[in-house]
Amino acid sequence: MSKVPPPPDGDEELELGDEAAIGRGLRVSLLLIGALAILGGGAWWGLRPRREAAVSQVTALSQPRAAGSTVKVSAPQVAFTDVAAAAGIRFRHETGATGEKLLPETMGGGVALLDFDGDGDQDLLFVNSSFWPWKSPTGATVPPSGVALYRNDTVAGNWKFTDVTAGSGLEQSFYGMGVATGDFDNDGAVDVLITGVGGVRLFRNLGGGHFTNVTAQAGVAGDPRDWSTAAVWVDFDRDGDLDLYVANYVRWSREIDAEVGYKIDGQARAYGPPMNFQGAFPHLYRNEGGGRFVDVSEASGVQVKNPATGVPAAKSLGVAVVDVNGDGWPDLVVANDTVQNFVFLNRHDGTFREVGAASALAFDSYGNTRGAMGIDSARFTKDGRLGFAIGNFANEMTALYVQQAASTPELPLFADEAISWGVGGPSRDPLKFGVFFFDYDLDGRMDLMSVNGHLEAEIARLQHGQKYEQAAQLYWNAGDAGFLPVPADPSAGDLFRPIVGRGSAYGDLDGDGDLDVVVTSLGGSPMLLRNDQKGTSNWVRLRLVGHGASRDAQGALVKLVAKGQTQWRQVATARSYLSASELPVTFGLGAATAIDSVEITWPNGRTQTVTGVVAGKLTTIEQAP
Repeated sequence: MSKVPPPPDGDEELELGDEAAIGRGLRVSLLLIGALAILGGGAWWGLRPRREAAVSQVTALSQPRAAGSTVKVSAPQVAFTDVAAAAGIRFRHETGATGEKLLPETMGGGVALLDFDGDGDQDLLFVNSSFWPWKSPTGATVPPSGVALYRNDTVAGNWKFTDVTAGSGLEQSFYGMGVATGDFDNDGAVDVLITGVGGVRLFRNLGGGHFTNVTAQAGVAGDPRDWSTAAVWVDFDRDGDLDLYVANYVRWSREIDAEVGYKIDGQARAYGPPMNFQGAFPHLYRNEGGGRFVDVSEASGVQVKNPATGVPAAKSLGVAVVDVNGDGWPDLVVANDTVQNFVFLNRHDGTFREVGAASALAFDSYGNTRGAMGIDSARFTKDGRLGFAIGNFANEMTALYVQQAASTPELPLFADEAISWGVGGPSRDPLKFGVFFFDYDLDGRMDLMSVNGHLEAEIARLQHGQKYEQAAQLYWNAGDAGFLPVPADPSAGDLFRPIVGRGSAYGDLDGDGDLDVVVTSLGGSPMLLRNDQKGTSNWVRLRLVGHGASRDAQGALVKLVAKGQTQWRQVATARSYLSASELPVTFGLGAATAIDSVEITWPNGRTQTVTGVVAGKLTTIEQAP
């Protein structure tokens, strides 16, 4: 902070002193006048005639409309049907709660859509927590596995999933939370990383439905005191293999939690907010090949310290990998809970520069931090500007940061346009966890979904208008009219059934071209939501295979033009909250029946134009030599 220079001579000092004396006199006079007004007002209040209380009037807020827009539009009908039980999903999330109200019990687990057996369809992996080692829930004997793996055996629309966890090598008990999927050894088989209390676990896919724990050999175990949450695979040095970023939440232990001793009503023990816990550094691991990683966290610049205390600043629950400034290199955007969000710009030399505050992604529009949970990015505007959606705590709007025209490669600039896009008002009340962009009706525009649920089971008794189980929210992208909330009516099927929502992911699970959704529930069963939309829109799906770039092409940007409309999709599994969506990218084509052009920018920066892509099918595209 700059200092005010002293006055140049004694005359100015005298003038300032006179002004100060006058100011003091004026303040005393105002105080006397104010006191007399209060006494007079009090006398009037006591003697005033009694009247009936005025009825409070609240003005309803309507969604802003784009300037010059006079056309009324409404969201198309949508129907999602929960087929989890009928399809054979028996998984149920375990929190381990026995009444101590420990913070990890509120966070839930993620889900991944992945083709672990290479047969071309998307399988499911659910992350479980566990019992605490010092106490098991009443009646429980065997701790649950930290992972449940289901093979997709759906045929001709007959949904069926088979539990193949036993014998897979994944059936290990630990307090899991998140999942990140990626082919780190470039052998063509997707590997799995699980985060949670006590660090991470890396499972290498051996093929044939078998995995092996290679955490120690790979060198990614981290600190046993870590509470890891979000993780992403990213080729940050563009050398052709996937590196690993692991976010940690807070420094936590049972003893620290007890010392915090949070009470929601001043009496009963409750789940505490993260403000009273110290932050935690993330880990960045560079892939050295041969199944080995090197920890480059400190040297890379991703470990941010609180400038006042010197302790770790991050309290991270979500991470997005995307080229934020358009220079062709992957950057990292980190969603933090109750502290500022981070934007790490890739310097191309193995290091990052943090520009969250300068780019206006760190805070809300008033300079405040929020309780950020899940995050996703997409180019959802007609002109292809990049945007970020971040799910925030109850009574905080979902953030919708949109790239501004003044952005430069040196400093990308964003503004939170949640209100003007129509997301702000409807999203304020719920507690948002999983958020992602996807084109649910295949009209060629990216829609937005939010999965919600509170932390405290007794919240309805303590806060008016809040509920523990909450309905999801779906926003239809109406183009110039912004996002329109899809009505929560019976025609939507099971989509808006209230649950304690946490993780969420999407993908085409039955091969019909539209995108289905999987949602996890804290301490409950997941919803497997089949997309039953009856629109007539066309579509195309693309699966990319890298050569020279990472084999599963994570980080590639696909630009498609059909009937004059341009769309963009990024190949990335890490989306939403603690979850991983499918690798193939889906483009809704609306009424278009032919594709004009497809251009791919691979993770190593090379560009490739592809011809002959046909609508209505999944096409595999291999990187040209």
